[in-house]
Amino acid sequence: MATAQSPVHHVVIFPHMAQGHTIPLLDISKAFSNRGLKVTIITTPSNAPFISSRTNKHPNITLSIIPFPKVPDLPQGCESTADLPSMALFTTFIEATKKMKQPFEDVLRNMIDDGCPPICVISDFFLGWTLESCHLFDIPRIVSHGMGVFPMVICKSPSLQVPSFKDLSPLDPIDFSELKFPFTLNKGDIPEVFINGDPNDHYVRLVMELEEADVNSWGVIVNSFEEVEGEYVGAFESNYCNDAKAYCVGPLPLYDQLDPEVDASYIKWLDKYVESNQLGSVIYVSYGTQTNLSNGQMDEIAFGLEMAGHPFIWVVRSKTWAPPDGWNERVKEEGLVVYDWVEQRSILAHPSIGGFLSHCGLVVYDWVEQRSIIAHPSIGGFFSHCGWKSVLERSANGVPLLTWPMLDISEQALNAKIVTMGLGAGLVVPQRDVGGEKIMTVVRGVICERVKELMGGAKGRKVKGRA
Repeated sequence: MATAQSPVHHVVIFPHMAQGHTIPLLDISKAFSNRGLKVTIITTPSNAPFISSRTNKHPNITLSIIPFPKVPDLPQGCESTADLPSMALFTTFIEATKKMKQPFEDVLRNMIDDGCPPICVISDFFLGWTLESCHLFDIPRIVSHGMGVFPMVICKSPSLQVPSFKDLSPLDPIDFSELKFPFTLNKGDIPEVFINGDPNDHYVRLVMELEEADVNSWGVIVNSFEEVEGEYVGAFESNYCNDAKAYCVGPLPLYDQLDPEVDASYIKWLDKYVESNQLGSVIYVSYGTQTNLSNGQMDEIAFGLEMAGHPFIWVVRSKTWAPPDGWNERVKEEGLVVYDWVEQRSILAHPSIGGFLSHCGLVVYDWVEQRSIIAHPSIGGFFSHCGWKSVLERSANGVPLLTWPMLDISEQALNAKIVTMGLGAGLVVPQRDVGGEKIMTVVRGVICERVKELMGGAKGRKVKGRA
């Protein structure tokens, strides 16, 4: 007699509309799918093609598309933070997602009516309003973070609320009485919003609202692993209500299988370094999708890379910057400049990434797989803004970092600290002068010196071994 088959567990995943937040959740979706779970990813019309292209080989993964609300202050068709003309509209974008609440609840209701209710909803930190929707249907909400455990412990620490803390200078050390670290943290390492947050400021109020939804969720998943951050997990969990647990499920890039036959011009460019036995000779330069550099700073980077004399792949997203006169001609034999978003994992895994001058170059004006670049064996160094997704992709491929934290509103400076001083797997670009003031423009000589040290210096060899 045939026995009744057990129902397939169903998980709903709702990513924030930003590449750095979406891709890790697509990786974990594939891990769930490979284990026989049914996965439904909630997304919007313009984000659906990208998500579908990365999940269409997994029949257990389906998309449920709901409209992104039309908001007067946002450009028409803007459904991702990458589409924002300015990060000044970030708060407006997050507020706009709240209007997706009713369509999202309709999706959950239809799943329940169809006899396929989800066992949980995994939704991004910036979609805090999903907690109320989950409570409505008695579905556990698990919050997903774009940050690691260490920076979240710091940003949630009571030590930041001590009145005297605000009087410290950027270079003054912070005493975290409840936490112990193998390095010193300074006030300048902490995101400004967690230090001088004005409760009347719209963004600060929004963060406080998101934090409340965060700590009241059923649990939290983190794109990290206990071997590198396990000692901070207990302190992190202590911030949550109802004995919620934190689950370190990373590095999530390892759940994804790279296409061994990537047919892209930049991979072919990197392959030349392998063919000429120049493994680890290329440095990869990327600053993230939400970083806006001045044209003057872009010039300094361009000249610094030229002066360093190492082959490089540089991802340029500026809409206004043009290379200095004659620069393209001088570096075309040793530089690959990409003018669009890239999937960096395959690049970092390429054996040519590392450090050596070669006579070939390429400019790409189309979308490329950044993961493919990181994964290429020619890659030997990564010049990064130090977003957590990039840090984990670096970890998954053993590539050392040259860290240059960019966004004061995010945790990039804390990521840089744990990579360079905690793990010893990278070097840092100086961010402040001797008086503690933020350096507005990092000059070409500093960039040149740091690149040369990472790619060929004694410190560079040490951090490559650690990486």
